[in-house]
Amino acid sequence: MDSIIVSGGTPLNGEIAIGGAKNACLALMPAALLTDEPLTLTNAPRLADIATMRALLESLGCEVAALQEGRALALSAATIASRKAHYDIVRKMRASILVLGPLLAREGAAEVSLPGGCAIGARPVDLHLAGLEKLGATLELRDGYVYAAAPNGLRGAEVAFPFVSVGATENVMMAATLAKGVTRLSNAAREPEIVDLARCLRAMGARIEGEGTSTIAIEGVDRLRGATHRVIADRIELGTYMLAPAIAGGEIEFLGVERGLVAALIDLLEAADVAVEDTARGLKVRRRNGVVRAMRVTTAPYPGFPTDLQAQLMALLTQAEGESVIEETIFENRFMHVPELMRMGADIRVKGGEARVRGPAKLRGAPVMASDLRASAGLILAGLAAEGETTVARVYHLDRGYERVEEKLSRCGARIARVRG
Repeated sequence: MDSIIVSGGTPLNGEIAIGGAKNACLALMPAALLTDEPLTLTNAPRLADIATMRALLESLGCEVAALQEGRALALSAATIASRKAHYDIVRKMRASILVLGPLLAREGAAEVSLPGGCAIGARPVDLHLAGLEKLGATLELRDGYVYAAAPNGLRGAEVAFPFVSVGATENVMMAATLAKGVTRLSNAAREPEIVDLARCLRAMGARIEGEGTSTIAIEGVDRLRGATHRVIADRIELGTYMLAPAIAGGEIEFLGVERGLVAALIDLLEAADVAVEDTARGLKVRRRNGVVRAMRVTTAPYPGFPTDLQAQLMALLTQAEGESVIEETIFENRFMHVPELMRMGADIRVKGGEARVRGPAKLRGAPVMASDLRASAGLILAGLAAEGETTVARVYHLDRGYERVEEKLSRCGARIARVRG
C-alpha cells in the first residue's frame, strides 16, 4: 500500500486550484439513471470514489465516457441493462445507495446491496428507505440487499426526516422527480451539494423549489431530459487546504472558490487569528501574528461546522495556545485519529463525543496509520507542523477524496512525497 511521507517545519506559499466536489459528483452521477438522454458533468474530480461510482453505473447499463482528461464525464443510460447493484461494488463506497431512488423511479424496481465505506460510525440507510416508502415503494431487506418495488410508479408525499441526512435527501429528491404529484421534504439537508443536485435536476426538466432551505418541494414530471452541468467546488478539499498555511505558516491563495462554501470554518479561523481574505480569484489564507488561539467547536449539519473537517481542524488545534474543545455530534466513531496524533506528541483527551486538545504541543514525526478519508488529511496536516519525518500509511483512504495531495502541497513548498507500496 502507498504511504505519504511529510517532513515538517516549512512555511507554505503559493496557490492551489480546488477541484470539483466529490460528494456533489457522487450524487449527480446517479441522476443520469433518471433519463434516457445524455448527462454531461464538467469540473468532475478524478478520485477513487468517482471511479467506483462509474463502475457501478456501468454495471447497470449506463455508458460513461471520461472527457477532458477525466475532468468531464458523459453519462448515457439510454437503456437500463440491470436493476441490481451488486455487493462487490457497493461495499466499497457508501454513496452507492444513491442509485436506489433513480432506479426505482425509472424502472419501478431495484435491488441494491447495503453499502460500505469508511468505518466512522453506523450511518444506517433507514432514512433513505423510510422516505422511499412514503413515496409508495415496497421494500424488503434480504440477504444484505434492499429489494424495492413500485410497479405502478411512485407518488408524491409528505416526507419528514427525523434528523438531517444529506444522502436521504438526495435519494428521495431524485426519486420524487418522476413521481406522480408533489413531494415535500421537511427537515431536508441544506448543504451546497443538495443545491447543486437540485440545479442539475432542474436543468434536466425537474420541478424543484426550496433547495438550500429545510423544506424542498418537488413536482413530479413524466420524463427528464439530458443536460450539461458544472460540478461545484469541493468545500471539504478547500477547508482542508485552508488549514495548511494556518498550521505550517505562510500564505496560500485558493482558486475558483468563494467564502460561502466554508463560512463556518472561516468564522472559526478568523476568531483564532488566522486571516482569510477574498481575492479576485478566490480566497487567501495566512496566520496573522504567528499564533493560533484555542477555540470551542461543535460539528453540525450545514450551515454548521462540517464533521468532514473535524480531524483536520484538530491537527491545527494541537498548535493553538490554550485548551480547545471539539464536540462531535454526527458520527460516534470519528475520533479514531486521536491515538495517531498522540503518537506524534499531541495532548488530547477524549470522553464520549468530546475531545479536549491542549496546545501548543511540540509534534514530532512518527509512523501513523490513517483510519478513514478525513483522518488521512488530518495526519498529513499534523506532519506539516511536526519536527522530523511523518509517514502516513494506508493512504488509499486519502485517494478516495483528494486528488494528488502531495503535488498540490509540494508546489507550495511542502516537503511531501508519496512512496509506492
